[in-house]
Amino acid sequence: MQAALVAAGIFLSRVLGLVRESLKARYLGATDGVVADAFNAAFRIPNLLQNLFGEGALSASLIPVYADLLARGDREEADRVAGAIGALLALLTAVLVLLGVWSAPLLVDVIARGFEGERRDLTVALTRILFPGAALFVLSAWCLGILNSHRRFFLSYAAPVAWNGAMIAALVMYRDRAPAAIAINLAWASVAGAGLQFLVQLPVVLRVAPALRASLGRGNARVREVVRNFVPAFFSRGVVQINAYIDQLIASYLPIGAVSLLFYGQTISLLPISLFGMAISAAELPEMSSAGNVATAAPHVRKRLQDGLERMAFFVVPSAVAFLLLGDVIAAGLYQHGRFTAADTRYTWGILAAASVGLLASTMGRLYSSAFYALRDTRTPLRFAVVRVLLAGGGGWAAAMYLPAALGVAPVWGAAALTLTSAVAGWVEFLLLRSQMSTRIGPTGLPYRLTLTLSGAALLAGGVAVALKAGLSDANRVGAAVAVLGAFGGLYVALTAAVGNATALATLRRVRALIG
Repeated sequence: MQAALVAAGIFLSRVLGLVRESLKARYLGATDGVVADAFNAAFRIPNLLQNLFGEGALSASLIPVYADLLARGDREEADRVAGAIGALLALLTAVLVLLGVWSAPLLVDVIARGFEGERRDLTVALTRILFPGAALFVLSAWCLGILNSHRRFFLSYAAPVAWNGAMIAALVMYRDRAPAAIAINLAWASVAGAGLQFLVQLPVVLRVAPALRASLGRGNARVREVVRNFVPAFFSRGVVQINAYIDQLIASYLPIGAVSLLFYGQTISLLPISLFGMAISAAELPEMSSAGNVATAAPHVRKRLQDGLERMAFFVVPSAVAFLLLGDVIAAGLYQHGRFTAADTRYTWGILAAASVGLLASTMGRLYSSAFYALRDTRTPLRFAVVRVLLAGGGGWAAAMYLPAALGVAPVWGAAALTLTSAVAGWVEFLLLRSQMSTRIGPTGLPYRLTLTLSGAALLAGGVAVALKAGLSDANRVGAAVAVLGAFGGLYVALTAAVGNATALATLRRVRALIG
């Protein structure tokens, strides 16, 4: 139930996120101009703060301590710890925002070194506008950690609806202006939406944690524990983000549009990771963290980990097959209108097909990391994340820069080669995480029979969907996407339910309950 609440909140925010990206593609395009590249590159730079200090690192360090205090009945101490962490985050991010606004030209030269002239200048201007929003996102993540520990899952994951809504409103209001003006107004709307995302959560936070007080937590052993756990989690999260920024840096040397295509493709490919990987991981972290003594928590953690992996796989395996076989339908239905061309759709499909290779590994890796965090181990995920980044960075440069020429295709296909390398590196990280966890709590992982069942059902449903796709007209791309993906999903659930898969049967029960 908790994972369903997280998934529902994420689903609402991600649906609006797809609407936002669809409108952005319509008005800014991809390969036909510099504005889309500038905005998408600038959008990533201040988000480094959000991703470093935000949900991943903060959840890994705050939730195990905070949830444990709540489980012990010490609510006042829990609120003192949360108040101190909130104050420390606010102080630190305020300083970093000021530094980021001042050093925006240097940051752009580091993260998007291949940008020159108008593309670079616009990226610098947009980065300076967007940076304050990053601090507001960090405070939103602090709210999420508190709410999740109190099992208030829906609001914290639905709160980005306010942020997406603000950006969608800006795109609609300023759609008739020049692309550069649209981008500037969209950046301001992002900052305003980040403020709304924080403010909609704050009243509930103050209600569930009435003893919150702003302080620096000097002398508090629990605050020191959170900070001590935060440091390796921060670097672990940072290493993963470095991978994303390395991808962007490499893509900036590819032809105009590669940065935007990579962004649009990742927006889609991250959807199942967010909906299922994040939903299940977020719901399981406080449950695994409340198991009591870390030394005796192994059986409890193993059971919850194993159940979570099997539920994840049911949804992620067909997602990967859909990206591989039906990525053109997905990209065309979402993006192909206005300035986004049919060629852009083909490039996006290539990126989605490459992402499908590592989708299952990336999703399950999130749950394994949560299990390590529940066991108060934030260092093991860091070590393996470093391995992933080294593999993805070195291999990504070679693949993006040289593989298209070796295959005789356009250089912009380097974005897909880059994504494929990251997918392979994701598998290496996942296998390392699984191996280390299995030595600590016993064998874990997907049963082979379940893997074969889900893969076979997804491929069979995908074959039917491909045949249906071939018989539909391109005139109504959105209608075609709904028909093809609906048939694919329906057949997959029917096939897995026919063989008695528990998650499929539970899904059908929920659908029947909703219908009537």
